[in-house]
Amino acid sequence: MPMSNRLGAEFLGTFWLVLGGCGCVVLAGRFSDVGVGLLGVAFAFGLTVLTMAFAIGHISGCHLNPAVSVGLWSGGRFPAGELVPYIVSQVLGGVAAAFILYLIASGKADFDPSHFAANGYGEHSPGGYSLFSCVVCEVVMTYMFLMIILGSTDPRAPAGFAPIAIGLGLTLIHLISIPVTGTSVNPARSTGPALFVGGWALAQLWLFWVAPIVGAFLAGVSYRALGTQAKS
Repeated sequence: MPMSNRLGAEFLGTFWLVLGGCGCVVLAGRFSDVGVGLLGVAFAFGLTVLTMAFAIGHISGCHLNPAVSVGLWSGGRFPAGELVPYIVSQVLGGVAAAFILYLIASGKADFDPSHFAANGYGEHSPGGYSLFSCVVCEVVMTYMFLMIILGSTDPRAPAGFAPIAIGLGLTLIHLISIPVTGTSVNPARSTGPALFVGGWALAQLWLFWVAPIVGAFLAGVSYRALGTQAKS
């Protein structure tokens, strides 16, 4: 598949992930009568990945996440030379989705852009969790997400079920970690909303790049070791 096709698929897939997941937070999460709550937001993010995995998985691999690309690279599944183009496409897709979401959300008179589904720690953590707690949470959640991805897409795994496992895995991760950081595990997802919030969101954005990438890198190394031992 030509690189331009794959990058276009990554842009579109990440656009859908941020528009669907963050859109659920911004547009529906606030309303008690029609609001979806924590469970609905968790499923929204999981469904975006599940649907895109079936839609574009055969084109680009459906990473939708710089941390996923790094984890697949450290796990020996993705070439280093394609990391930067994939990550750029993912971030651009996330920013484009945040822009569309901003255009929609700002049409309401009482729209407050001060949070806009941005991830945060300390006083900006939904549950008031400390920086240390948020670092641990993001590293471990991303680690487990990559272990699910690497395991379910392994050639030895049952064929055709990976999107379901990955989508439900991301749903579970959100159920655990929304109260802690609002759930990132994806630097592109965090970057889009942060650009429109500015201020504190941009100042704290470093965590939502560093922690997911560390967790993903460790998962790739771990799964590569486990897979090698399983073959021997």
